[in-house]
Amino acid sequence: MSAPKALSPSQLRKICNPEIFGFTSTDQVAPLDEVIGQERAVSAINLGLNMNQPGYNIFVTGLEGSGKRTIVQDIVAHHARHRNAPDDWCMVNNFDDEFRPKAVSMPAGKATHLAKSMARLIRWLQIKLPRTLESEAFKEDVTRRNHEFQAQEEQIMQRLEDFSRQNNIHLAQTKEGLRPVPLMDGKPMTREQFRQLPEEQQKTVDAALNRVGEEMEKGFAEITKIRQAHQKSMEQLMQDTALSIVKGRIDLIREEYAECSPILDYLDGVQQDIVERVESFIAPDNHSPEGPEKAFHISSSPFDKYKVNVLVEHKEDQGAPVIFEPNPSFQNLFGHVDKKTFMGATTTDFTMVQAGSLLQANGGYLIVEVESLLMDPQVWETLKRSLQNKQLYIQDMPHGLSVTSGSLRPEPVPLEVKVILVGNYQIFEMLQNHDSKFNKIFKVRADFDYETDLSDAAVQYYARFIARVCRENGLLAFSPDAVAAVVEFGTKTVADQGKLSLRFGPIVGVLQEADYWARGQEASMISEAHVAKALSEYRFRYNLYEEKIHASYADGTIFIDVDGTIVGQVNALAVYQMGEISFGRPSRITAETFMGRQGIVNIERESRMSGNTHDKGVMILSGYLGRTFAQRYPLSLSISITFEQSYSGIDGDSASSTELYAILSSLSGIAIQQGIAVTGSVNQKGRIQAIGGINQKIEGFFEVCMTKGLTGRQGVMIPMTNVKNLMLKREVVQAVEAHQFHIYAVETVEEGIEILTGVPAGVRDAKGRFPDDSVYGKVQKKLMHFLKQSLKLKAWSDAAGPDQTPGLY
Repeated sequence: MSAPKALSPSQLRKICNPEIFGFTSTDQVAPLDEVIGQERAVSAINLGLNMNQPGYNIFVTGLEGSGKRTIVQDIVAHHARHRNAPDDWCMVNNFDDEFRPKAVSMPAGKATHLAKSMARLIRWLQIKLPRTLESEAFKEDVTRRNHEFQAQEEQIMQRLEDFSRQNNIHLAQTKEGLRPVPLMDGKPMTREQFRQLPEEQQKTVDAALNRVGEEMEKGFAEITKIRQAHQKSMEQLMQDTALSIVKGRIDLIREEYAECSPILDYLDGVQQDIVERVESFIAPDNHSPEGPEKAFHISSSPFDKYKVNVLVEHKEDQGAPVIFEPNPSFQNLFGHVDKKTFMGATTTDFTMVQAGSLLQANGGYLIVEVESLLMDPQVWETLKRSLQNKQLYIQDMPHGLSVTSGSLRPEPVPLEVKVILVGNYQIFEMLQNHDSKFNKIFKVRADFDYETDLSDAAVQYYARFIARVCRENGLLAFSPDAVAAVVEFGTKTVADQGKLSLRFGPIVGVLQEADYWARGQEASMISEAHVAKALSEYRFRYNLYEEKIHASYADGTIFIDVDGTIVGQVNALAVYQMGEISFGRPSRITAETFMGRQGIVNIERESRMSGNTHDKGVMILSGYLGRTFAQRYPLSLSISITFEQSYSGIDGDSASSTELYAILSSLSGIAIQQGIAVTGSVNQKGRIQAIGGINQKIEGFFEVCMTKGLTGRQGVMIPMTNVKNLMLKREVVQAVEAHQFHIYAVETVEEGIEILTGVPAGVRDAKGRFPDDSVYGKVQKKLMHFLKQSLKLKAWSDAAGPDQTPGLY
């Protein structure tokens, strides 16, 4: 087997040639007006937007910074422009039940006009009605009716007096009213005089009093009926007069809303209420033009019930609404009912009902970030219920109501809205698996990718994207080499030479900071140097912890050898994550092998400092060792393996191949070159598998080697499958070009151990033996020695007894 050669500099970084751009600055480039590399997500969004069946709301997933929210807003806005504007919504008084105000709809753009029309109507009536009811014509009509009533009443009274006189009875006026009194010699009879009368005459007088009393009851009953008829007549006169005035003015409003039956019904209720309560318009303050207007704006005014509370209004030509709710609290999303407090009591009315973003988006689209939405379970449950029932109830949260609050319960609003939730994969998976209603309500998933294939077309799209950001944010134009630097940054972000990043959030940050440094140098255009400056300064702001760790290698606090050879010791590579910044640093792995039956002892696991994935990687090593060396006889050894100077948890299997190399070195007694660091996981077949953070790991070890001094023999060994992920910084590439640093790619453990030791791994012959001068041959020899020794010890122990100590040497 020939040892793999080191990778060439061209394999270590994907270079974007600025000559592929046909411009001298991005000012000459048409700004990007389409979506890059998100065909799957765009197709799903369009499906959800065009499906009118229930439940086709949309859940958008993707990594942070992939621009999903901006793209969704652009797509939805474009879709909404081609739809008709939905109806306006108002809250009006329910004249049958003031605690159940009505929500009424009307054509787009008409709500405020209706509210103003009603306000003008009431102001006009506050002036017109009092003037009409105090006019001479109206007064004459009232006087005539009063005279007719008085004449009828006088006629009845005259009849009573005549009847009484015929019965020798006088009707006396007292504080209690008319009282019949018998006459004697033409004068009212006293009680003493009545007692002195003979019994027969007393009976005659009592009979006369009874006849007059009965006649009085009949007369007073007639007068009561006449008065009631008169009262009704006067009320009818006022209502007829008011109706003649109100109807004509309201009919003008009716003509504007002839095709809107809810408004016509509401206007009928207004007209009836005004006519029935016309007396409320007759007040001293209503005689002047200033009085009604002033009274109308007082919250406690009796005329407030005729107001129109505009909840949502749309412009007729604006298309369907697109609402993004950044703070989806219960009130912000569903609306609420305001309260006012007076003398310790809390009251409310329909004019204090406020719309939320769900009603504002009714007939259109509502975009919400799901993470904020789920902060309050009540909000999430209410949203699902509203979408399922297609009804929106504007109310306060149950626990928010006070015992002194008015029990206002507006009628529900019919809901026809498309909701688009924006979130991450974890939330989507949680809801899909644990919320039984979720899949029924959100049937469409739009999954945003974080990368796209690197092609000439994609690179040109990048240039157009940069041009768009520059124009929208007022940035300086980018030169071709600056655009190329941004493209390379996009490739490095995804760590794939064949891909470009679609996480445009971080890229926009680089563009803005490059503009800052260019303007600081009074440059007329942003160059590659400005992009490099932006990237280096960004890292400088966040890499204090990285520098502290690096200093520990420089001053010897952390032991690391980058030259020479040592048995059973290999430099592994780890990645540290600090927010948006990740960096690699080497860690020493040592292995010690000796006789025993414990197998591999993972010190990190025994000390409870390793994660499940790391434990799995260590266990896989047993499988490989058994497959390679225990096909003819059992393994009889113990292996102790650990990360030196590790004081925190360790996880991941990227060091499993490194641990295997340390074990093979310890068993074979062949030293490993300390200048070569290793990364890569291994399976039970001995294949080296890809790992993450490859660029950070290589660059981290390179920096340590730079600090301790490059020897020309140092480098990093990586899995062959990670070669496509290489986007190393230019300093590493230059060191490779100068043969001061080397990157090796391997596919098997055998290739790796040969690079590390300079000794062939060895190939098993037909009898299962490896060559004596190979690494595996020496391992096999050591394992056979352990087995023979253990068999000798067992035989001696069986013969001598358990209390005897054997002579080992």
